[in-house]
Amino acid sequence: MEKTMKAAVFKQKGGDLEIVNLSLPEPKPNWVRIKVHSCGVCHSDYTCKNGVFKNDYPRVSGHEVLGEIEKLGEDVDPIKFKIGQMVGVGWNGGNHCGKCRECLNNQILFCKNSLITGIHIDGGYAEYLVVPSDALAFIPKGMKPEEVVPLLCAGVTVYASLKNQNIKKGTLIGVLGIGGLGHLAIQFCKKMGYEVIAMSRGISKEKLSRELGASHFVDISMDGWIDQMKEIGSVGYILLTAPFAHLVQSSLEALGINGKLVLLSIIPEPFNAHSLSLIIGNKSIVGWYIGDSKDIEDTLQFANENQIKSIIKTFQLEEVNEALVNIADAKFRNVIKIL
Repeated sequence: MEKTMKAAVFKQKGGDLEIVNLSLPEPKPNWVRIKVHSCGVCHSDYTCKNGVFKNDYPRVSGHEVLGEIEKLGEDVDPIKFKIGQMVGVGWNGGNHCGKCRECLNNQILFCKNSLITGIHIDGGYAEYLVVPSDALAFIPKGMKPEEVVPLLCAGVTVYASLKNQNIKKGTLIGVLGIGGLGHLAIQFCKKMGYEVIAMSRGISKEKLSRELGASHFVDISMDGWIDQMKEIGSVGYILLTAPFAHLVQSSLEALGINGKLVLLSIIPEPFNAHSLSLIIGNKSIVGWYIGDSKDIEDTLQFANENQIKSIIKTFQLEEVNEALVNIADAKFRNVIKIL
């Protein structure tokens, strides 16, 4: 009798996730099968739902996956990858060639063979998944599984972006949007030695922002918030963690000399930025594209050593549509608990 597993799939573009039984997948050479414990819900799951990257259907979504190695494919090193070992899989699904210019320059995320979890291959809204072994990140002992999950995408996006900007300690950094990315960004910035301005609409998140490590709070719904930012000091960076195009120009105006606006959220529509705002003050806009499995391991190690915690709400697999539809109201990350 064929072995099956329960999974949540998008059967067609624009549809809802549906709970189905699928054949248990077998790992190909250099791939592994993971028994999924939990999977985070991310706004980027809508790119699968809406076919933004022209993915096939049906497709199992989910790219913040935590589980244990259950079976090794042919040619997988059994010394490095052990049955029962806890591992994580993020947005990057591995499959790097190791030979192209990008791979040789340590830019494996941009290898043309690189896969996206939950887009090119089935993701973690399932009891099992199979992925290339180079997609796996090892989990430090002692970390709570559900709290680890958001760090596999949101966490590594924040940490890798900060680490690769070569920011001096003590730099004033604004975190715009105190949600799934933002609540982690405040903690990482604080623990990395930066002075944090939490930026949000209204004051409902001020108390929590300060508890997470923010030294200042600015209500961006109020007139004069840009001047308030400037009064605090010369802002070196603003991390835009909210997908709002209308905040780009005003964020540029709030930056200090040589300031950078770092885009960490996918803004679905084009945005406007005045050239003079960039030229006068030597300002710039940069983006950051997540991280690979080594970046995830670095993120988890730093988070574990510095007590950085994800604030989560758990759901069962059967509640996945509720978790995805209400993602904008999440406080602050929704996690599907499978095992």
